[in-house]
Amino acid sequence: MKHILVECLGTFFLVLVIGLTVIAPGAGNMAPLAIGAILMVMVYAGGHISGAHYNPAVTLAVWLRGKCDTKDVPAYMGAQVVGAVLASLLVGICKRGSYVTPLEPRVLPALLIELVFTFALAYVVLNVATAKKTAGNSYFGLAIGFTLMAAAYAGGGISGGAYNPAVAIGLTLMGVSNIGNLWIYLVGNFVGAVLAARAFRLTNPDG
Repeated sequence: MKHILVECLGTFFLVLVIGLTVIAPGAGNMAPLAIGAILMVMVYAGGHISGAHYNPAVTLAVWLRGKCDTKDVPAYMGAQVVGAVLASLLVGICKRGSYVTPLEPRVLPALLIELVFTFALAYVVLNVATAKKTAGNSYFGLAIGFTLMAAAYAGGGISGGAYNPAVAIGLTLMGVSNIGNLWIYLVGNFVGAVLAARAFRLTNPDG
C-alpha cells in the first residue's frame, strides 16, 4: 500500500507544479526548471519505496524490463492518474479566474515529440534506476529530473511537453489541452515507453 501512496503523491506534486507554473500567472520560461526540479526531488523522496515512476509510461517500461510485478502495474497507473486528477482540481482552485488557451498542436510533430522524449525519459530511468551496473548510484534523481527539464524546454512549444499519460490527463482537466488531443499523448507516450524498454534490452543484455 505504501508504494501506491508514494506513486500518488509523487504524481500529484509533479502535476501540481506543472499546472501552477504553466497557467498564468506562472513561471514563464522558468517553468521547465521548476518541473524538472520537482520530479528530481520526488524521485529521491520515493525511489526507495516505489521506484518513483510517477508516470504510467515509465511503469510500462519498467514492467517490460522486468522490474515491476504484473500485479502492481494497474495499481501504479491508477494511483498516478488519481494523483494527477487531484492536482488538477487544486490547480483549478488556485488559478480560478485565470484565462487558459487550450493547446492546438499539429498532430504529427506533437506525436513525434511525445514519443521521442518519452523514450528518452523512460530510457534514462531504466538505465540509472534499474540497471545492475548503476545500482546504488546517487545521481539517479538528477538524471531523471534533468531529462524532463530538457525535454520540456525542447518540446514544450510543440506538443505541450507531457511525456506522461497522467500529466496529459491533468493538462486536459485543467483546460490546457483539449480532450481531442489526449490520444496523441497516450499513443506517443506508451509507444515511446515500449521502444525504450526494447532499447534497454539491446544495450544492456546482461541486465
